Amino acid sequence: MTKDRPVLVVTDMQNGFVREQSEHVVPVIVELVRRWQAAGGETLFTRYINYPGSPFERFFDWRRLQSSPDTDIVPELLPHLERGLLLDKKIYSPFTLEGEALFKQQGWNEFYFCGIATESCVLKGAVDAFERGYTPWLIADASASHAGTEAHNAGLLVARRFIGPKQVITKAEIPAGLLAGGEI
Repeated sequence: MTKDRPVLVVTDMQNGFVREQSEHVVPVIVELVRRWQAAGGETLFTRYINYPGSPFERFFDWRRLQSSPDTDIVPELLPHLERGLLLDKKIYSPFTLEGEALFKQQGWNEFYFCGIATESCVLKGAVDAFERGYTPWLIADASASHAGTEAHNAGLLVARRFIGPKQVITKAEIPAGLLAGGEI
């Protein structure tokens, strides 16, 4: 199956990742998803699930996002979830075995990444897309870090080095045909 449209990857917009440093991005992503879907675009929502004995637990002593409500997608995005696909993952990237099978099945070859956290899950997804020969885009102003602005900016710096400086864009640089309505 070949698709003419790219996919918007909404990375880990979960209650457990939304904090004071990242909450500003929630309405930005909700509006982006609304306009993307209104234009007929396909949307993939990823959901990170931590598990007992995970590397995050072993190396970071981090035990969050193991159950609801931490693992739940933020309420503001729930109305849009039914028009997209949901991929659960236990690693930073959506490029799990299940994810890769889904991407192939859907025929996606261009990925627009947004979400939380810029310097980890969003970045890793974009880099994995790049390394697999897909076209990655990282939407800088539709991504954030729960670790704050410094971590977000570090992620953008590394992304420009990993996937190319022109692949890190703003919402305003998304091609007009991919979004319904006027400027974001």
